[in-house]
Amino acid sequence: MIDMQTSARNVFVEADKLFFAADQKVGEGKIAEATDLLLGIIEKFPEYGRAYNHLGYLYETRFKDINVAESYYREALKLCPEYPATYLNYAVILSSQERFAELTAMLNKALEVPGISKDKVYNEYGIMYELSGKYEDSIQSYRKAFHYALNEKDLEMYEKSIQRCRHKMAFK
Repeated sequence: MIDMQTSARNVFVEADKLFFAADQKVGEGKIAEATDLLLGIIEKFPEYGRAYNHLGYLYETRFKDINVAESYYREALKLCPEYPATYLNYAVILSSQERFAELTAMLNKALEVPGISKDKVYNEYGIMYELSGKYEDSIQSYRKAFHYALNEKDLEMYEKSIQRCRHKMAFK
């Protein structure tokens, strides 16, 4: 006899397949098709949080509707708080709107998510502090990002961010 947990896992196998197909469509630039697939997923599997994240991303970056994007990100965090991508995606909206108290709380939670790219989280802290004019805090955050980075491109980016903050400090 199949227990309820196994049954639920099997249901999400179908959702996963549709999700990966939608993700592939995004990669191919077929945004309308991806959106349709993602909307179909949440209609059939309303508890499938990853689909909400991807819809949030599409509404933020492609449809340029921040309010809709934010509602999808919030739903994704509620349904799938262990999905790292949502934290980093939603951080961009909060940062761009200078909603730093909310951003700080979310980034603090993000650091506890297994598998999250800590360098990316610390980079978001760095951006937040830099936008706030707190350059020393920003430099410390970029240094932490540098520490956790695993590729040269990111290392270079964090190093340039530190240099940029030092430059700004000279004109403060």
